[in-house]
Amino acid sequence: MNLIGIKSRKASERKINTETKNKVLILYARLINKEKKSILRENIKDIAFAKNKGLKENLINRLRIDDLKLRAIKDSINKISKLKDPVNVTLKKWSRPNGLNIKRVTIPIGVIGVIYESRPNVTSDVASLCFKSGNSVILKGGSEALNTNRILAKLFRQALKKNKVNENYIQFVDSKDRKMVDIMLSNMKKYIDVIIPRGGRNLVKRVQEFSKVPIIGHLEGICHTFVDKDAELNMASKVIYNAKLRNTSICGATETILLHKKIVKKFCNPILKKLEDENCKIYGDNLLRKYYKGKVYPAKEKDWSTEYLKAAVSVKVVKNSEEAINHINKYGTMHTDSIITKNKKTAKRFLKNVKSSIAMHNTSTQFADGGEFGFGGEVGISTNTLPPRGPVGLEQLVSFKYEISSRGIIRD
Repeated sequence: MNLIGIKSRKASERKINTETKNKVLILYARLINKEKKSILRENIKDIAFAKNKGLKENLINRLRIDDLKLRAIKDSINKISKLKDPVNVTLKKWSRPNGLNIKRVTIPIGVIGVIYESRPNVTSDVASLCFKSGNSVILKGGSEALNTNRILAKLFRQALKKNKVNENYIQFVDSKDRKMVDIMLSNMKKYIDVIIPRGGRNLVKRVQEFSKVPIIGHLEGICHTFVDKDAELNMASKVIYNAKLRNTSICGATETILLHKKIVKKFCNPILKKLEDENCKIYGDNLLRKYYKGKVYPAKEKDWSTEYLKAAVSVKVVKNSEEAINHINKYGTMHTDSIITKNKKTAKRFLKNVKSSIAMHNTSTQFADGGEFGFGGEVGISTNTLPPRGPVGLEQLVSFKYEISSRGIIRD
């Protein structure tokens, strides 16, 4: 692991121009297309291993790769190749009366360590984003995706080598041993500048507790959709259905629905029946149970802070938008929260007062994704109060320095 760290640090010190970066990425996308059969074959091995291990179906779905997902992986890499290089961008420049000329200029972070589970597309997305932003990356995927991750990393290294770039810009920890994670967190501070965890609550919690390296990430995605008294029923029904059920296993899925007291009687049945018809389990408070004609399980205190990641949702009736905001700020995880309303004043108050890293109006929380934001992809979503916040893409994977010049002035 120390050798990986040394190689990664050395690779990051060589600056790569934009043209070469884009050539590497375009070739990487081509190699993925060329080696499609090999990638699918390796993925089948991982699926078999995951099933033997007794992994839950939602994790196996994240792990599975098919022609459609491979096309999406390739498209994401090509999009990143077309994005503006975020390195060496002058953010601001100014001159001082004393003769100093000051520029704030973007620079790579250095070496990024990524610890992740299940999703093999993280390998290609993260490697591409880190490389385009001038960072070298150390990838440690879960044991359940070892074969797929290995071939995706290997193809990236081939693309680097063919373009005469140090292969160690991308390094993959080819081991199922969990001790490797502990070493990355506690013994590699001099090599790794930041750690990004991508995975379930247990993984992220472990990283947060034990890492001696700064972290970009989030623990859970307890996302809310609040239906205000001035909401339009068809919109609310359509948005909530998508926010909850489009993909239940992602961190941007709505886990709690808040309904304004004045519309609960009229809105709860058409909105929730649509969810129940798709076998979505509904946990509701006493007021909801009074009005909803379908099956409602009594909501307990723990339901307001539960990330279900399946077809289940908690529903609470609130007096007004202020109570909705207070509930979100108490039980949410500062991930993504949305309001459905025609009232622009209420929407503005909601957007400005929820603590979420992503606040939405008349929008499905499932849009909480760097690709959807036009970032080409993301290395993850950060709910830290300090930046970066929200989807972490190219522009968030750089730091900056001050470049100062003068005509030989000295300080009095």
